[in-house]
Amino acid sequence: MKTYVIGHKKPDLDSVVAAISFAQFNKKLGKENVIPALVEAINEETKLILKKFDMAAPEIINPAKITPEDRFILVDHNEADQRLDGLNQDQIIKIYDHHKVNINLSQPVEIQVYPVGSSNTIAWQLFKQHNFPIDRKVAALMLCAILSDTIGLKSSTTTNTDKKACADLSATSSISDVEALTLEIFMAKSNINSLSDEQIVLNDYKIFEFAGRKVLIGQTETVEQKSLITDREDGLLAAMEKIKKEQNVDLIFLALTDILKLNTKLLILGDEERDVAQKAFSLQVSNNIMDIGSKMSRKKDIAPPIESVLTK
Repeated sequence: MKTYVIGHKKPDLDSVVAAISFAQFNKKLGKENVIPALVEAINEETKLILKKFDMAAPEIINPAKITPEDRFILVDHNEADQRLDGLNQDQIIKIYDHHKVNINLSQPVEIQVYPVGSSNTIAWQLFKQHNFPIDRKVAALMLCAILSDTIGLKSSTTTNTDKKACADLSATSSISDVEALTLEIFMAKSNINSLSDEQIVLNDYKIFEFAGRKVLIGQTETVEQKSLITDREDGLLAAMEKIKKEQNVDLIFLALTDILKLNTKLLILGDEERDVAQKAFSLQVSNNIMDIGSKMSRKKDIAPPIESVLTK
């Protein structure tokens, strides 16, 4: 029997590192044969950070090799639409997450969900609570994941616990220049020139179910927001229309977040998206673009207002 620790579809840095850090934590608890794994391939940001600290990416899980005896620990997600396709929910034994809970399991499982900016902040808390040492390389990855998920500790999701975790992980990993590391992460996030329009829309996305309606919210964090809109708006809108049909969702939005200027502009596809966005943010759409200002967190600033409109 194996216990796989897995993050969500379209894994970002926090999700991938959480699989690694929570696997190590559970091993220190005495669990045997705990394996960090991926649902899908990693993005360029994650590749760069893993390479920087000489760490291998977890292997992508092969559904054909999963046995009924295997167990799963979910990290950085809980909703069914974000899980490994075909996963038997009865094989889930734990969930560690920092997102809103939307689950309906057939049996009780251990669930630890905290309102912090990163799943790796939760991992750090648990290591500390049990007085378990954190491997230096893993500490470096956890630091990067928290900085990435909180946009350099500037996102509205950032808490004092995230800041304490970063300070401690910085010391453990002997990384003194956190500001330089943050800029390096930002530049890695922004390396999207080689991506197609469809890849940009799906580079980091989640599908939510609000009042029975499926809503896809993609987000691209970049330092090239202006050029993306100027040069690629038509292509991105066409890609969104295609993806909306392929993913069979009711609504689709793309958040273009400038991580240096701390600004987000929503790309609006059609009339229904326009109506929902205008009600959600009390702003007007101009030429398929809505400037929502410093709202940068999908889970805290973008998804909840949209949900509020759809559930009225």
